[in-house]
Amino acid sequence: MAKHMHHLKALREIAFDYGVGDHPDLASMARELGRLVHQNRQALNDGLTDLRSRDKGFERWMVASRGKPAVSVLVMAWPANHATPIHDHGGLWGLELALHGALEVQSWDRDAKSGALREVGRDWLGPGDASWFDADDRYAHRCRNLSRHDTALTLHVYGGDLAQYFTYEEAEKAGQWLAREQRSTIAGSLYA
Repeated sequence: MAKHMHHLKALREIAFDYGVGDHPDLASMARELGRLVHQNRQALNDGLTDLRSRDKGFERWMVASRGKPAVSVLVMAWPANHATPIHDHGGLWGLELALHGALEVQSWDRDAKSGALREVGRDWLGPGDASWFDADDRYAHRCRNLSRHDTALTLHVYGGDLAQYFTYEEAEKAGQWLAREQRSTIAGSLYA
């Protein structure tokens, strides 16, 4: 147990070191986080086995947060084939990195005037791979665990507390989207 906490602490420290300013160097943060995940993949897998076997559905676990500059670090557990709705991040910058399993990330751009969404890209993340986005009210995405059988785990770093955000679903009239405010829930804390 202590061994994986050591690795979570190292991931937290990288996030805190690089998570400075309004527009941090997310590419460098991703590179350093990915390097650590590749070097310690088996220890992280062994240490986080309980999260992969909980069978409680999609869960968000707090690893650490800092007030100034604001950064939060979470681990998320994705049940087999789980997909989120299209959602934003409350204008925060963010980075998502696969720890175990594989995730598909579909990126969307939201028109500031009409609210219409347009798909702008798709990434596939395996262990140590990351996707990131700047602080922007127009960015949204949808994520999906690509496994039909196994829980995936991801590390998320945000430029603040993602307490509220919006989900988007296409209205009956093509090109129009319904936005629904959501509140984030945390399943618990992983102390690092």
